[in-house]
Order: sequence, then C-alpha cells, then structure tokens
Amino acid sequence: MAHTSDDNTRLSPWWRHSVILVMIAGFSVLSLVTVLTYTNAPPIPERAVDGSGAVVFTGAEIQAGQEVFFKYDLMEHGTLWGHGAYLGPDYSAEYLHRLCEITQNAIATEKFGKQFAQLSPDQQSIASARTITDLKGNRYDAASRTLLLTPGEVAAYHTELGEWSDYFTRKDAAPGLPANYIQDPQDLKDLTTYFAWAAWATTANRPGKDYSYTNNWPYEPMAGNRPSADAYLWSAMSLITLLGGLGLILFVVGKFDYLGWKSEGAETHFVHYDSPALKLTPSQWATGWFFAVVALLFLAQSSLGGLLAHYRVEPGAFYGLNIAHWLPYTLARTWHLQLAIFWVATSWVAGGLFLAAWVGGEEPKHQKAGAYVLLGALAVVVFGSLAGEAFGINDKLGKLWFWFGDQGSEYLDLGRFWQILLAAGLLFWLFLMFRALRPTFKNPEKRELSSLFLYTAVAIPVFYLPALFYGPQTNFAVIDNWRFWIIHLWVEGFFELFATVLVAIMFHQMGVVNTKSATRLIYLDAILYLAGGIIGTGHHWYFTGQGTLNMGLASCFSALEVVPLTLLTLDAWDFIRLRKAKCSECGQDMAWSQKWAIYFLMAVGVWNFVGAGIFGFLINLPIVSYFEVGTSLTANHAHAAMFGVFGMLALAVMVFCLRAMQSDETWKGTEKFVRFGFWGMNLGLVLMIVTDLFPGGVIQLWDSIANGYWHARRLTFIMGGAYHKLEWLRIVGDMVFLFAGALPVALGALRSIWKRDLPPQRHTD
Repeated sequence: MAHTSDDNTRLSPWWRHSVILVMIAGFSVLSLVTVLTYTNAPPIPERAVDGSGAVVFTGAEIQAGQEVFFKYDLMEHGTLWGHGAYLGPDYSAEYLHRLCEITQNAIATEKFGKQFAQLSPDQQSIASARTITDLKGNRYDAASRTLLLTPGEVAAYHTELGEWSDYFTRKDAAPGLPANYIQDPQDLKDLTTYFAWAAWATTANRPGKDYSYTNNWPYEPMAGNRPSADAYLWSAMSLITLLGGLGLILFVVGKFDYLGWKSEGAETHFVHYDSPALKLTPSQWATGWFFAVVALLFLAQSSLGGLLAHYRVEPGAFYGLNIAHWLPYTLARTWHLQLAIFWVATSWVAGGLFLAAWVGGEEPKHQKAGAYVLLGALAVVVFGSLAGEAFGINDKLGKLWFWFGDQGSEYLDLGRFWQILLAAGLLFWLFLMFRALRPTFKNPEKRELSSLFLYTAVAIPVFYLPALFYGPQTNFAVIDNWRFWIIHLWVEGFFELFATVLVAIMFHQMGVVNTKSATRLIYLDAILYLAGGIIGTGHHWYFTGQGTLNMGLASCFSALEVVPLTLLTLDAWDFIRLRKAKCSECGQDMAWSQKWAIYFLMAVGVWNFVGAGIFGFLINLPIVSYFEVGTSLTANHAHAAMFGVFGMLALAVMVFCLRAMQSDETWKGTEKFVRFGFWGMNLGLVLMIVTDLFPGGVIQLWDSIANGYWHARRLTFIMGGAYHKLEWLRIVGDMVFLFAGALPVALGALRSIWKRDLPPQRHTD
C-alpha cells in the first residue's frame, strides 16, 4: 500500500511528557474532588422525627426509596437534582415547591388562624420569612444521626404521601407512564420518603454555610433558594479563563502553522480500491458484520428517538394509540440511550480492529475467529441487557433487578451483570488489538503511532470500570460522581481521543498525512482535550451535593474545553482541503476514494464546535446551569454533541471501512444511499435544533427564571403555549432525520455489506 513519504525526524519527547503531566495533574485534582464527594454528600439520617420525638421516617426507608427510584427507572422519566429525563418533573424540585406551599399554610394557620392566601400582605410577608427560616435551618444532628422536622415538613410529608401515590397509580397522571406503574404501597411510601430527603438536601444550609447541600439549587424563592455568590463569581472567572485560553492557543497555532491535518513536505498518494496493492485480511472482512449491527441498531435508536419526541406532544398515546402500557416512556428512553452507546461503540470497536490489521501488517492466527467471538459477545450484551431492562422496569426480576434488569442511572441503565460482560468484552477486544499491533512494536517507524493506538484503546476498558464502583443504596451524590466519570471521561474524553487516533490512522492509510504529522496531532489533541476535560468533568456536579471547590475548579477548566472545539473549525477546513487534494501520481481527487468518510469528518468538525462548543458552553456557566439544568437546552446540547460528534464519527469510520471492502464500481450503488443519508441527517438535526430544541430551551429557561424551576418542569408548562407548539413543529426535523437520513444510511450500509467484492487475502507487508 502506498503511503506518504515520512519525515523520519522524531518528535520532541516533550509531546509525550506533556500528555503525561496533564493527565497526572488532572486526575490528581479530579480524584481529590471525588474523595471530597464522599464527605460532602448530603447525610442520610438514621431517623427523622417530629417535635415530640416520634419517628416520621427512617434512613432505611430513604435508601429503599432510592432503590424504588432506580428499579422503576424514574431517572429516565424525570430528574433528581436536575439530572435525568425531561418528560416528568424534577422530583426534588416538585416536592420542595409543595413543601413550601404546605409549610406556608401551616405557619399561617398556627400564627394567624387562616390559610396563607387569606392573609394580608404584611401577614404573608411574616409567614414567608418564617417559611424560609424553617426550611433553611439545618436540624440534623450528626452525633445521633437524627433529623428534626418542623411541623410544616411533617405536614408536607403526610400530604405528599398521598399525592405521589396518586401520581404513580392514577391513569394519565404521570405522562408517558401507564396506570399503576408502581403498585406496591410500601414502594410508594419509600419513594416519597426519598423525595423528601432529596428536597431537604436542596434547601437546608450546610453546617456553617449560607447555602444548601446542592448550592441553593433549585431556584425556589419561597424556600429562600437563590443563586449563591459562588455561582456568580465562578461564572465570571470561567469567562476570563476562556478568553485567556483562546488567546494563548490561537497564538500557538499561528506561530506553528504546521499544526492540524497537514503533512510537512508530503506528497499525496491516494489508494485506489481496485488496486491489488490493497489487501483485506480475514479479520477485516469479518468486521463487515459489526457494521451490519451498527446499521440496524442506529435505525432502531433513531426510531425510538422519534417516539420519545412524540411523547412530549401527546404524553398518553401515539396518535391516539395507547402505547404507554407496553412501551412506557422510561423503557423507550432507556433503550434510546443504550442503543446510541451500543452502535457508536460497536462502530469504533470494529474500526479499531479494521485499522489495526493494516497498521500491524500481519494477520495473527485465529484473529478472524476472535472477531466473531467478540461479535457474539456483543450480541449477548445488547439483547440481554435490553430484555433485562424491560423485565426489570416491569418488576419481573424481584431482588435481581439491579444485576439483570435496569440499574436506573441515566446512560448506565444496563444491569450490573451486563456491565461486567461488557467490560470483559472490551478487554477481549483490547487483546485482539494488541495481537494485531504487536508486529509494529519492533519497527522504529511505526512504533510510536501504533503505541498511541494501543494506549488509547487501553483507556476504554479501564475508564469503564467506575461504572462498577457503586450500588443501589450508595448516596446519590456519589453515584452521580461516578456516573459522570463514565459519561464525560469515558465517552467525551477517552473515546473521543481514541476516535482521533482512528481518524489519524485513516488519513495515514489513505496517504494524506505522514507518520510524524499524525502522531503530533494525536498528542496535541490529547493535551488540549484532557487539560480542560478531566477537571472540567465537575461541571456536571455543580448542584449534586458537591462543595463550592468543585464549582470553582470545574467552571474554569470546563471553559477551557471550548478551546480545542474552536480549533475544530480549522479541522473542518483541513478536511475540505484534503477532499479537494490531488494525487501526485494519478491526478485524481479524493472524490473517487473516501469522499464520504471525509464529508462525515467535516460534519464532526462543525458539530463539535456548534454542539459541544457553543451549546455546551452556553449551559456550562454555573449561573446559567443553575436555572437551565434539566431543560430543553440540555437536550439541545446533547443531540448536537452526542450525535453530531460521536454519531458522525462512528458513521465516518463505518463508511471508511465499508468503502475499503468494495471496488469503485460496486461502491457507486452504495454511494447514492450514503450521499442522500448524509445530507438528510444533517438537515434533520439542524431542523430539530432551530425549530424546537434551542428556541424551546430558551423559552423554558426564561420561565425557570421568571416563575421558578418547578414551574418550567411541570406538565402544564410543557403541554401549553409556544413551547408546546414548537414541540409539534419538531416533527418536521424528526421525519427528515429518520426517513431522509438514518434509513438511507442504514440501507446503504446493509447493501454495502451484501455487495462487497474485495475478498480477504492474507496480508504480508
């Protein structure tokens, strides 16, 4: 296979040293924040008592209530402390608001003998001030582990027991859930107790502080919950950090104009896929079936996305058909998120095996068999976990729900048994990668690039392990800490770094960049991504039981995450330039080889800047996140970044590999599907954002500021006014994405696998 002529000058070792130093510094700070989570987490009292000392509820009931919350997957319906799904309410904020109303009435009745609404303005001011004093006062005694409840809190608890039981049992009370979704009266009591504890943590001041365990989140003036001074201070400091980081990196890029997808002094020798010089190995051929799985899972996940969007305009039915009974919103959203992770990860895993075979140059014995074993293990995890989630949500697994059903943590829903199998599968994949790359470790010209390929692959199973560090009764603050080690560090950090290596090797194999340029770019991206991304993980924890140290660190370092995303606009231009580049030997341009893989990478560059950069930074400032977390602006960022970046990267890898399995003539029949689907997906995603997710998110943010967070999350707001009209309008973008994007790409992938015509040969370079 022809490659660019490599510049044999070695990179400075300080590239490698810089990555190591960034990782040591970043993980030292992040580990400190994680350790502090265990000590700063809101305490779970052993008992909560009224003024006479009678027990109202116990710590065991709080923990049992958390199990009910996870078992029935309520984090995929509403949110707790702002994290979860967006159809149901925020349970902690809703409980808190009712607590305020009931406490005000209890105080008004006690002091003035009237309901709060019947009081004069002066009397209402007195009752309101007393309510804030009662709720802000922390009456938890750490020595005896006893929480003393005020009369208002006791009255609210007994009232809300009936209200929440009604919510989860009465038909059409909980949007997207069937009647009697939770049937056991004890489960309903425990769940309400859990909500009571979660609401208490949002308003009771930390000992010695003037803000609550959740840093005064949610915004609830009736309880005295307003943004803390830290939220304002660190928002300003993060803006200063962003401007400083942008100025520095633009200076560096301007000084060293060889940074980016450029190859110093290289001539391009593109590979013609009909050429006998290109030989596929048996294991590369086997990866075609991985991409068949990718196509099917992608189509299923996109279809579920359309269903979920419809739940937000017609929460009890699908065009009149009652589907909540057999496919409740909780299960549909769980499958939607799990399938997204599965198909994206499958594409990258298959792309790793495919490219490792080319980089390694030799096919290890039984590598093809190993690939098929991995595919079988993947099928077991995917279909086993999806079935387990359905059984678990429907209470068919008894006490085994956590192991074989649905753990209930958003993005990490699959049961612990399936998680362990997934981790084992990733380790086996790592073993296959090592076998394929091992021949290059003795080759000075290939060693460093191959080592980076392997090291980033190692990070994937290693950084999935935090998913095993908690149980169903672990404090929610601690669970959310480890959850974002996975969501942010695993998915947005090391998976993205692995994807960068995949892209670098793809370009190297196409003859676009030389080894030195590819290696340097990997180091640069690692430094930029990890410098802000590791400590920046904490921007998810502003209001989930962490202290203000995390807010200060995370807000500033999270701002630095925008810096490399800004540079990705330059990547998009580099990809355009590479697509138009001419082969020095044949004079042809990129259009006849890997044109559409390049197009998908161009889309990655654009969506990374827009979705992760602009929309991500929009909601990362503490003062914005305070009012916004758990609203449509979060979904706006998630769709533009999750699919726009990781999805497009996965599709780029799939298109690259499938293109390499067929001749130019055969590819022409597939290319029309890929071309149509590419534009359909991007147009559909744009329409989703501009017709609903962004403007609807702004409307919901305004309502949160004007009327309180609880109000912006209630069903009455979601199903009314301009916000609801925009949700209906989104159907245009959903249909374009599904029928003009996902469907053609999936059909093109399946056709490509069926028609591929470059049979595998033993590779002996």
